Amino acid sequence: MLDHLSDRLSGRTIPIEPIIEGGLERWVKQQSPITGAWIAANAFKARPGEHLAIPDAGGAIAAVALGVAHGRDIWSYGALPLTLPEASYRLSDSLTSENATAAALGWALGGYVFDRYKKHTRAPACLAMPKAADKAAVRREAGAIFLVRDLVNTPTEDMGPADLAAAARAVARAGGAKFSVIVGDELLKKDYPCIHAVGRASSRAPRLIDLRWGDRGPRVTLVGKGVCFDSGGLDIKGAGNMQLMKKDMGGAAHVLALSQMIMAAGLELRLRLLIPAVENGISANAYRPMDIIRSRKGLTVEIGNTDAEGRVILCDALAEADSEGPELLIDMATLTGAARVALGPDLPALYANDDAVAEAALRHGKAVEDALWRLPLHKPYRSMIDSKIADINNIGDSGFAGSITAALFLADFVDPATPWLHFDIMAWNSKSRPGRPEGGEAHAIRALFALIAERAGRSSRGKSRRGSPQ
Repeated sequence: MLDHLSDRLSGRTIPIEPIIEGGLERWVKQQSPITGAWIAANAFKARPGEHLAIPDAGGAIAAVALGVAHGRDIWSYGALPLTLPEASYRLSDSLTSENATAAALGWALGGYVFDRYKKHTRAPACLAMPKAADKAAVRREAGAIFLVRDLVNTPTEDMGPADLAAAARAVARAGGAKFSVIVGDELLKKDYPCIHAVGRASSRAPRLIDLRWGDRGPRVTLVGKGVCFDSGGLDIKGAGNMQLMKKDMGGAAHVLALSQMIMAAGLELRLRLLIPAVENGISANAYRPMDIIRSRKGLTVEIGNTDAEGRVILCDALAEADSEGPELLIDMATLTGAARVALGPDLPALYANDDAVAEAALRHGKAVEDALWRLPLHKPYRSMIDSKIADINNIGDSGFAGSITAALFLADFVDPATPWLHFDIMAWNSKSRPGRPEGGEAHAIRALFALIAERAGRSSRGKSRRGSPQ
């Protein structure tokens, strides 16, 4: 999937000339009068992301002028691989390492095509990796984002709980991690009643995926919502709301990709990954509205709505994750439509019980162009999910603050002393943009990788090391 990036290209390569926003006039003065006339004739303004092929005397492309933003700019390069003619291109060696790495990542992401079910004859144009770029980082980040996109784009028929477990097993094997999975009624024997309850109605058994890697450093535990399809259960969704529910395992895809990045970079930490994988189906044994389930933590959960199933499976996984006292606990989930109403599709909602960790995550998100937005764990709203006959209800008593009350539900299953981040994500692009095609999308994993690398300390080796499982 990254064949359109090469460390070495033989033969002719076409230069791409990045022009910083506002710098076109200065750049044109350094070119020939013919080039200047061509720029003017095509009304090229060098806006970020705008490009223009400049011909030579024979009509072949001599160079490509590209408008870029000030500083680190990923997305201005994203349209080029699938719009420029199939050829080999290169960037200026004068780019800083940060800008060269961003440019190469943008090019990599712009060449993504989901081709599992449909052949695409148009190959992306190839870029010679800039000398200043952090090549390992580009391949690590692009590979992780491609993994999220592939998993989320795959329809449920081919991405059920067993298929998601197989994908996790492949990542574990590649990274040298220990892998295990608890399936079906074994979940009850091992005391994961909430995961079992949500997934028991499907013909495809629910399971808890567990990956461990690393033998030293801080404990970092990742939890991802793995609802491979969400019909809504007995509180069934309408057809329109069910349309994109193959993406409801997007949280699982995110934490799996983040784990892949951590292992590929050889970060010095003790990683654990937990994915409750289920299909929220409908049958005679489906869990019901107003059922009460005793969770792994011992708290009783009243089911106010079977379509709020993600938090129900996450509560068991979070209780298990928290039992080891990790120095950092992160969960990611396509949890609520309310978060999308508040922040739209691109901004993941971040909740945290630790201000310092939250501020660090926001700082890294800004630094690497991976936007996050913090929303409050407003404790007075906890009363909205009180139950008269159980410890907690899985939905609020009104239509207000749906994302916040979902986060507060999860907070009841995490020790307040454990630094915890919760991400309510979309995992989907509703329209295509340069480098970001319509379909599955990764949010926040580059920011989180930077946060975790800062906390853990990076391995002195630039390539993968085989982590010794605990």
